[in-house]
Amino acid sequence: MSSQDSFPRQSISNTRLGLWLGLFSSLAVLGILAFGYEAWGFPFVPFDLFDWLARVLPGWLIGSVITGMVVVIRALQGVLPVGSISDAAKLTEQVMALGLLVAAGGGLGAWLGRQSEREPGRLIFFGQAGGLVLLAAVLLVEIWLGSVSLAGFTMVWLALVFAGWGWGLAWLLRAATVPRAGGRMFTRREFLVVSGLGLVAAALGSWGLGRLLGTSTGLPQRAGPAEPLSADDPFGARLTSGPAASPPPEALAARSAAVPGTRAELTANDDFYRIDINTRPPRLDEADWQVQINGLVDNPLLLSLADIRNLPARTQILTMQCISNPIGGDLTSSSRWTGVPLPHLLGQVGLGASVVGAHISAADGFDEFVALDDLQDERCLLVYAMNGEPLPPEHGYPLRIYIPNRYGMKQPKWITHIEFVSQRVDGYWVRRGWDREAIPHTVSVVDTVMVDREQGPQGLVHSGGIAWAGARGISKVEVQMDNQGWEQAGLIQPELSQLTWTLWRHSWPYARGRHMISVRAYDGAGRLQELMPRNPAPSGATGIHSATVDL
Repeated sequence: MSSQDSFPRQSISNTRLGLWLGLFSSLAVLGILAFGYEAWGFPFVPFDLFDWLARVLPGWLIGSVITGMVVVIRALQGVLPVGSISDAAKLTEQVMALGLLVAAGGGLGAWLGRQSEREPGRLIFFGQAGGLVLLAAVLLVEIWLGSVSLAGFTMVWLALVFAGWGWGLAWLLRAATVPRAGGRMFTRREFLVVSGLGLVAAALGSWGLGRLLGTSTGLPQRAGPAEPLSADDPFGARLTSGPAASPPPEALAARSAAVPGTRAELTANDDFYRIDINTRPPRLDEADWQVQINGLVDNPLLLSLADIRNLPARTQILTMQCISNPIGGDLTSSSRWTGVPLPHLLGQVGLGASVVGAHISAADGFDEFVALDDLQDERCLLVYAMNGEPLPPEHGYPLRIYIPNRYGMKQPKWITHIEFVSQRVDGYWVRRGWDREAIPHTVSVVDTVMVDREQGPQGLVHSGGIAWAGARGISKVEVQMDNQGWEQAGLIQPELSQLTWTLWRHSWPYARGRHMISVRAYDGAGRLQELMPRNPAPSGATGIHSATVDL
C-alpha cells in the first residue's frame, strides 16, 4: 500500500479518539432515528428520553429548570430574535433532548476507546455489549412511556439502530487503532465507505429532523373547513353563543382603536402559546381515537370525535394563560373555541350522588382533577375547534378542555379518559408542587408606547396593553409615568367576551427623555391586583409591570 492509499492517524489517545467518534456517530444515529420517526412512525428516542426525565425527576427540579429557562429567554428577547417564550422554550427542550443522545454517544465512544487500550482484541464484543446496554435502557423508557411493546417492527428497528451503533462505533475504533504499516489509519476504500454511509445518514437525517422540529405531525386532521368570517364581523362574534357570547359585531366595531403595537385582540392559531410536558405533540389519528367517560356514572360512554361533533356545540372567545407566565410575559393568548358544554355531557352520563369531580387523563400521560362546580359551569367546554379550525396537534387535537377562571395547567389537552370520582385526585403539576386551585391573579401589561406628533405642537405619548383577571373581568386600569400619580386609562370595551382580556390605552403630553411607564388593574369586583412581586411558582406571578422608553 502506498502512502497515497491511506490516511495517517494523528497523535491522540484512544479514549479521546473514541469520544470524538462517538459524538460524530451520534449525529448519524439522530438522523436515522428522525427518518424512522417521520417515515414509519418509530419512536424518536431523544425526545422520548427527555419526556421521560420530565416525568420522573423531582418537581422542585423541573420547576427550577422552567423558571430558569424563562428568565434566560426573556433576557435574550431584548437582544436576539428568539421569538416567543413558548416557542423558544420548546426549541430549547428539543435541543437539550438531542444533546442527551449526543452525550450518550460520546460516553460510549470514550468507554470503547479506553477498552481498545486494555483489550483491543475484544473491541467488537465491547461495542456490541455497549449497544445492547443502550438498547435495554431505551426499551425500558419506551415501555414506561407506553410507546412500544416487546414485539413487532418497532423492537426490531430499535435493536438494529442501537446494536448497530455499538458495533459500528467499535469497528471505526478498531480501524483507527489497529497498527498498520507506517502508522496508517483508514484505507482509502474504508474512508470512502464510511464517508458515503455518513452522507446517506446525513441526507435522510436532515429530512427527518427538519420535519420533526417543524410543525408536521405526519397525520391528517379529518375535519371540515374553517368557518367563514365577514369583513363586518372579523372576530366571529356572530358564531358565539351561550352565557359567554360576544357582543354584537356592531358594538365591537364602535369601540375606540387600540394603540398601534398592542398585541392582537384575537390570537392566530400559529401564535397561540404552547406549554406542555412534551418535546413534540402526541400523534393522534381521529380514526383510532376515542374518549372514555366512566367512573361514578349511570351511563358510561365511549365517544369518537364524530360523536362529539354531533353533540350540541357552543363557541366562545376566551383568554388562557400559563401559570408559569412571568409578569409582562407572552404565555397568554386569546382565541375562539368551539366545543360541547360540559353540563350537557353530565346530563347524558348521569352522575352518582358522591361525585366531587372528574379525573381527566391525556394521551401524553398528563392528568388533572376538575372540581364538580367547574364541570357544571355552562362556560366549561370539551373543545375540538379553535378559531373555526380543528384543534392544531400542539394545542390538543382532537380534544381538550376549557375551564373558566383557571390557569392553563388545570386544562388537559389530548384527552383520552374522563373518570368521575368521589375523592379529589391531585393532578400532574399539583403533585409537583404547583397550586391546587390555579386561580389566575389579576395582571396588567404595557405592550406599547408610541409618540403621535400630529396631536399639538409637541405631540402626545400613547401607551397601550392588556389587563386580565381570569373570568372575573376588569373594572379599571391605572397608568403611572415616572413614579408620579396614577391616572385612569381608557378601556376598550365591550371586550370580545366576558372570558377575555381587556385592552387599555392612555395618553400624555410629549416630554423628551427616558421615562418609565407602569400599569395596574382592578378586577370586576374592584379589587386591586397584587402589587408584591412574586415568581410564578407555585401560584402564578404577581407584581407591577413597567416599561422604560426613550422619547
